[in-house]
Amino acid sequence: MTVTPVQPYQARKEYLCPGCERTIPAGTFHVVVVPDDLPDLRRHWHQGCWHKELRRRYGSQSPPR
Repeated sequence: MTVTPVQPYQARKEYLCPGCERTIPAGTFHVVVVPDDLPDLRRHWHQGCWHKELRRRYGSQSPPR
C-alpha cells in the first residue's frame, strides 16, 4: 500500500474519510491510501484516522511494505 500526504494547498476537493465518515474539507492536510493490488480503492483519510486504522489492523507490529 502507498500512503501519500496531501498538503493543504494541494487539497482542492472535499472528501469523506472512511475512518470517521466525516468530511475532509478542501484545504485540509490529509493522507491518500492506495492499495498496491487495487488502485481503484484509493481513499482519502484524516491523518489521525489513518493512524488509528493502522493500530486496529496491525497492532504494535509494523505494517507490511
